[in-house]
Amino acid sequence: MVKFTLEPATLANLIRGYSDSELRIGDTRITRSCIVTPERLITDWAPATFAELLPAHLETLFALAPAVVLLGTGAVQRFATKEVRAAFLERGVGLEVMQLGAACRTFNVLLQEERRVAAALFLR
Repeated sequence: MVKFTLEPATLANLIRGYSDSELRIGDTRITRSCIVTPERLITDWAPATFAELLPAHLETLFALAPAVVLLGTGAVQRFATKEVRAAFLERGVGLEVMQLGAACRTFNVLLQEERRVAAALFLR
């Protein structure tokens, strides 16, 4: 598991580590897909894998009112479907799709900058 040592200035949801089988957000260990924002951690999100992600699943993300969403696609970089990309465009929400590790690192940087960020993270 890759571990981070950066400590936040606030009590926000810092991603402290990740591997192919687990995320550690704060003191919580997560073994399935999740959504994380600086203030919220949603671990009962429906799509289990990135391949299962549909536009209907995005309503949970959009309800959090992020300025940008990071999609962490697992161990390898994959690309969002045109329907998923269109949903973000329609709502005027920024979208960045990247491998899980890059998404975790980027989330922590944006969290430290106090940006309105949400990350949808997939282990598979």
